[in-house]
Amino acid sequence: MSLVMKGQTALALGLFNLFRVFKYRIGVKTGLNPVQKLSAQLPTGCFFSQCAAIEAKTVPVNSTLTAFGYLKYPVAGQLPNWFYSPLTEHTFQNTGKAWYQIPDFDANVGDIKGIWEASRFDWLIDLALHERKARDGQALVQLDLWLNDWCKKNPAYFGPNWKCGQEASIRVMHIITALIGLGQEQHAHDNVCAFIEAHLKRIEPTIDYAIAQDNNHGTSEAAALYIGGAFLNANKLLPQYKKWQALGEKWLANRANKLIMHDGGFSQYSINYHRVMLDSYCLAEIVRQKFELKPFSGQLYRQLQKATDWLYVLTQADGDVPNLGANDGARLLPVSQTDYRDFRPTVQLASTLFHQHSYYQDLGTYDQSLNFFHIHKLEKENFKLPSRNQIFNESGLITSEKDNFFIAFKLPKFKFRPSQCDGLHLDVWFKGQNILRDGGTYSYNSSPEDLEYFSGVASHNTVEFDKHQQMPRLSRFLFGAWLTPKNLTYKPYEFGCGYQDYWQCEHHRKVLLTDNQIEVVDNISGFQQQAILRWRLQPDHWVLNNNILTNGKVEIILEAEHSISIHLTEGEESRYYYQKTKLPVLEITAIQPTTIFTVIKDIT
Repeated sequence: MSLVMKGQTALALGLFNLFRVFKYRIGVKTGLNPVQKLSAQLPTGCFFSQCAAIEAKTVPVNSTLTAFGYLKYPVAGQLPNWFYSPLTEHTFQNTGKAWYQIPDFDANVGDIKGIWEASRFDWLIDLALHERKARDGQALVQLDLWLNDWCKKNPAYFGPNWKCGQEASIRVMHIITALIGLGQEQHAHDNVCAFIEAHLKRIEPTIDYAIAQDNNHGTSEAAALYIGGAFLNANKLLPQYKKWQALGEKWLANRANKLIMHDGGFSQYSINYHRVMLDSYCLAEIVRQKFELKPFSGQLYRQLQKATDWLYVLTQADGDVPNLGANDGARLLPVSQTDYRDFRPTVQLASTLFHQHSYYQDLGTYDQSLNFFHIHKLEKENFKLPSRNQIFNESGLITSEKDNFFIAFKLPKFKFRPSQCDGLHLDVWFKGQNILRDGGTYSYNSSPEDLEYFSGVASHNTVEFDKHQQMPRLSRFLFGAWLTPKNLTYKPYEFGCGYQDYWQCEHHRKVLLTDNQIEVVDNISGFQQQAILRWRLQPDHWVLNNNILTNGKVEIILEAEHSISIHLTEGEESRYYYQKTKLPVLEITAIQPTTIFTVIKDIT
C-alpha cells in the first residue's frame, strides 16, 4: 500500500486522535499512565437486598444467562464462571494479571467479547425485572450473591474484565439502571457506592483513549462518568465525585456535537451502534432528571432529537432495522422483554425524553422501556413524525418508502472511519420483510476469511470488481482510500450516486421507485476481468427462470446492455453476533463494461 494513501488515512482519522492513542500506549508501556497506579478494594456484603447473601444456598431465581441478545447458556452450579466464553466454550486462564498486561487478541480464547459478556451484567437487569414482578426479595438475594462472587473473582483492575474502560462503563450503567428500576437510587447501600467508585477510578485515566476512537467508547464512558459521579455525589458530597460528573458532562456534550452529524447520523455508520449511543444519552438524561440536576445544553438536546429521528426512520413496524454497519451484539438497556433486533424501545424512550412526544402512541411492548424507568408516555398536539423519504447527506444514507416497499440506500460517503465495504448497498423491505439484505458482522475476532467476507463487498447488495474490496484494508479495523460520492442526485423517489475506487473501477447506481416496483440501474466500468452484482435474498423458496427470479410475492427481473451470466448461489449472513446462517444470493456476472437493469416488482 502506498505511503501517500496511509498518510491520507491518518489525516482523515485526525492527527489529534492519533496523538491521543500514541500518548495512551506510551503511558501504559512505560508505566506513566496513572491507571497503573490504581488500587481499590471491592466491597462484599449487601448490595440490593436487606442482608448479606454471601453464604446463601437458595435455589437461584435465574440459572440461565443470555449472551448478545440471543445465545442462552446455563449457569453451572449457583454462580456464573466470569471467565467462560459461551462463543468459543473456552475459559480465560490468566485472571491474576493486571488488565494492561493482557493482550488484545488471544488465540487460545478467541473473541474476548465472549469472556466479557457475563460481566456486562445484563443478568442484573433481568433479576431487577423479576423482583419488580415477584416482589419477594428472592431475586435481590441472588443479585447480591452474584455481585459478591464477581467482586471476589475479579479484584479491582486485575483480569480480563477490567481490560476495557467501556466494559467497566457498561457495568456502571447497568447497576444504576437496576437501582432506578427498583426505586433504590436515592437510598443505595454503601457497597453499591464503593463498587461504582472503583469503576470510575478505572474509567477516568483512559477516557482520552476512548475519545480518540470517535465512536461508542467515548459516549459510553462519558455517560458512566456522568451518571456514576452524579449518583455518588447525591449520596455523599465529595469533590472527586463532582469532578467525575463534570468530566462526563463535558465529554457527553463534546461527543454529541462531534459524532452526531447534522442529519442525525452517528459516526460509526451502524444502526446498532447508533442505538448504543442513544441509549447512553437516554440513561444520562434519566439520571439527570431523577437527581434534579441542571439540564444539558440546548445544542445537546437538538443533536439527540435528530439522532432519535434518524433511528425512527430506519426502524420498521415490527422494530427490526437494516443490518447496516458493524454490529457487536450490544444492547445497552435490555429493560424490555423484546427481541434484541427490536429497536422500538429505544425510539420510544428517546422520543419521549428528547421530543417530549412518544413516537408510538398505541400500546405496545416498546412501552416497557418507559415503564421500567417510571416515565409517562407523552403526546404533543399536531406533532408530525419524521418522513421516511429522506436524504441523510452527511451520514451517507437515502431512505424511501412507497406502496409496499421501503429502501435504504448507502452512499459512499465517510466523514469518519468506515468499517465495511458497503458503498451503494441497497437494502429492500417488502411488506415489512427484509427481502434484500446486508450480511452483518459475525465477529470481531474471526478467521481472516470471515472478516473479509462479512465486512467486505460480497456481504452487500452492490458490485464487486475483480475479486477485490471497495477499499484496501490497512488493518483489522481500518480501510484506506475511503470512497467519495460522484454524481449524487436526489429527488424523493428518484436518486443516484457513484464512486471510483482505488483501482479506478467505477460504479454508478440509479434507483427509481414507481407504482409497486423499484427500478435499479447499475453502470459499471474500469475493471480488468469481471464484475459481480449481488442481490442477497431473504431465505425463502426462490425460483430462477432465465432472467426472472421470484418467490411468489416479489419478482426480480434482470436485463443488461451486454452479455451477463446469472446464477442463484448461496452466501452467509449474521443477524446476531457470532451467529452465521445461510441465505440465497443472486449473482450477476459481467466481463465487460455494461449497464445492468434490475426491476423488483410486487406481484401480490
